[in-house]
Amino acid sequence: MNKVLLVGRLTRDPELRTTPSGMAVTRFTIAVSQNFTNKNGERGADFINCSAWGRQADNISKYCRKGSLVSAEGRIRTGSYDAQDGSKRYTTEVVCDTVNFLSTRSNADVPSRGEYNQTEEMPSPDVMNMESADLSEDPFKSFGEEITLSSDDLPF
Repeated sequence: MNKVLLVGRLTRDPELRTTPSGMAVTRFTIAVSQNFTNKNGERGADFINCSAWGRQADNISKYCRKGSLVSAEGRIRTGSYDAQDGSKRYTTEVVCDTVNFLSTRSNADVPSRGEYNQTEEMPSPDVMNMESADLSEDPFKSFGEEITLSSDDLPF
């Protein structure tokens, strides 16, 4: 099984291109924190090349930029090509089936690549928008009749 799941920040703005047949493709790199520290107590990061196709490519290009926090799910694809100097070059990238945007466009302004710090966690969009939510009104008030269950009604 070839399955990859990454969570990290884009290291640069996504590059959107179109194939001759009209299919959109975007390429981007995700910085993913390593789980260990070096002898100075610093965490390193791996920089993973990714691509996405079609509508997903358009959305990434439209809503993400350098510093955006994303999760990407896909598969590893390897390839090779002959360079101009005649040497063989090998490539590895993640072809993304799903990319979830974990930061809003306004809070994607994060430290630059040189200042990258994965230990800082970005709050979820629901938590960030909590201040503007009106909590005084019950969102379930028109959901129907109230149902009362006893422990005898539960299957466990």
